[in-house]
Amino acid sequence: MKTFYPLRLGPLSLLLRPPVLMLCALLLAGVLLAAAAGVTQGSLPVPGNAILRALFYPGDGAAEQRYIVWDIRLPRMLTGLLCGAMLGMAGAAMQSITRNGLADPGLIGVKEGTSAVVLTLVIFFPALSLIWRPLAGMAGGLLVAMLVMGLARDFSRPRFILVGIGVSWAFSAAIGAFMTTADIRDVQTALVWMAGSLHAATWGLLGITAFWGLLGGVTLYATARASDVALLGDEAATGLGVRLRALALLRFTAPVLITAASVACVGSLGFVGLIAPHMARFVLRGGQVSLLSGSALLGALLVLVTDNVGRLAFAPLQIPAGIVMSLVGGPFFLLLLWRRRDRL
Repeated sequence: MKTFYPLRLGPLSLLLRPPVLMLCALLLAGVLLAAAAGVTQGSLPVPGNAILRALFYPGDGAAEQRYIVWDIRLPRMLTGLLCGAMLGMAGAAMQSITRNGLADPGLIGVKEGTSAVVLTLVIFFPALSLIWRPLAGMAGGLLVAMLVMGLARDFSRPRFILVGIGVSWAFSAAIGAFMTTADIRDVQTALVWMAGSLHAATWGLLGITAFWGLLGGVTLYATARASDVALLGDEAATGLGVRLRALALLRFTAPVLITAASVACVGSLGFVGLIAPHMARFVLRGGQVSLLSGSALLGALLVLVTDNVGRLAFAPLQIPAGIVMSLVGGPFFLLLLWRRRDRL
């Protein structure tokens, strides 16, 4: 029995592996179940037929249910799904290009740099349009990533991660100092956002995030085959025609940008980009296309599940998804450090 089937579309070709497709289908089913639970469950449960009516016949049904589905739960669920997928792909790409299982844009200060810039806009320039938030956040995250790269001088060694963690702590301290001196009302707003809460998700923010997520995702998938070749070694990749410098630039910049876009829209959802690729490698087999797809699905599933747990498990109190994720991601990160203790 063949383990793969070639698919050709003009100059493009792709190897389809039925086992990988089956596992991705199961992961997609899990994502859909978590999404359905997020839309139907809450302080006011909404039955499935009412959701379908609100989606396809918005003029019918109760106005309260229509408002809850369209204006609150649906944008929240879609934003969590999208940001989780973006963070999962970003972590997979970063770990591949650095050849380091500890690599994650969130561990090299990207989230802190983005948070510092976005908090500046939210507190000092509240009248600015939402479109400036991800743009400014991505600029801040990219600058921090370039700073880490300049200090580490090589992102293929564990030193890159350690320098990134140090820079991340420095920016966290600066944000903490700012928070202690700011107005208490601004601090309350900032704390909720920084905790990685999806409660403020809107259709406008979702559209902005989707644009940058699509741009970054296309870039990562377009360079997936070259990235597979690059894993063979620099000499072999160069001999096969891979432009390593351009590949490294794209595979480094795209994860930083989509991570910054996600953080700018929903705050810090830590450890998604670290956990999802490791889970994808454990579940799936294959190259970068399989890894990116599995990481995206698992990242979306992680964010949706943690958001549902934080929203429903302690109702009426709501715990931001970022805090629930940190409770899981912290021990996971320590386990990875322990397993790599002889290589640091």
